[in-house]
Amino acid sequence: MDRRKFIQASFGTFGTLAAGTFPAFALQDEAAKKAAPLFEISIAEWSLHRTIWKKKLTNMDFPKYSKDKFGITAVEYVNGFFKDKAKDMKYLAELKKRTGDEGIKNVLIMIDGEGHIGAADEKKRQKTVDNHKKWVEAANFLGCHSIRVNAHGQGKDREDKAANVIQGLTSLSEFAKDHNINVVVENHGGLSSDGAWVANVLKTVNMPNCGALPDFGNFHEYDRYQGITDLMPYAKGISAKSRVFNEAGDETQTDFYKAMKICLDAGYRGHVGIEWEGGRISEDEGIIKTKALLEKVRAAYVTK
Repeated sequence: MDRRKFIQASFGTFGTLAAGTFPAFALQDEAAKKAAPLFEISIAEWSLHRTIWKKKLTNMDFPKYSKDKFGITAVEYVNGFFKDKAKDMKYLAELKKRTGDEGIKNVLIMIDGEGHIGAADEKKRQKTVDNHKKWVEAANFLGCHSIRVNAHGQGKDREDKAANVIQGLTSLSEFAKDHNINVVVENHGGLSSDGAWVANVLKTVNMPNCGALPDFGNFHEYDRYQGITDLMPYAKGISAKSRVFNEAGDETQTDFYKAMKICLDAGYRGHVGIEWEGGRISEDEGIIKTKALLEKVRAAYVTK
């Protein structure tokens, strides 16, 4: 049955539906689509790392603080701030309950300090994969879509390092797919800050749940806009790194309009995570400025 016949069958007996008129629920659905933003803004916990290190904020309180202080209801955790809690189901259950009660979405967990995913030694590489598994399980329990890993490889040259990283990522992604979790690589130092190298690694892994988390500010000695372009075909998240703002409210190291245009033109419509890393202003102020800039960019893109 086509749409017109469905509408007539549903309302024809009442004789009130004029030709060409759509039911109210269809209009509401269409309005909802038009009202949906091009991307949602999330916040990376690293944006508040100094506050957390000073024990002025805990990982457990981070989500509600983000909602109350910044109006952000999607959060990205850093495993280092609850390092010993990956298998603590009481802790995770409380965190899940609090975020659920507040209507906060758990987006991903950034994983550090669990070894080299591309270690040259096979046993060490497997140990790193095994170390990440508990975070895959924790991410699944919390309702996240991904864990972020570091693609640090060992070997005699670029190709050798890539081969080891590919093996580690493939093994971890095989485990993660059974938990409905993505394994995403951030450009985060070393060869991982080379967009073409990471893109080739991900292309070779060739798994739907193994992708990228392009970070605006971590393409060292590599053009950041080219790097974002390289990684966008594999992107499952975006890290909007910010460090310095001018008086006009623009980030001085990254042209957010140019960077986000690359992301949106590539068809990306997921979360864009604020990752404030500057030191000239407070963390709260840096987060507020980054959010305001992302909102301006989003509005400007819509009106074009």
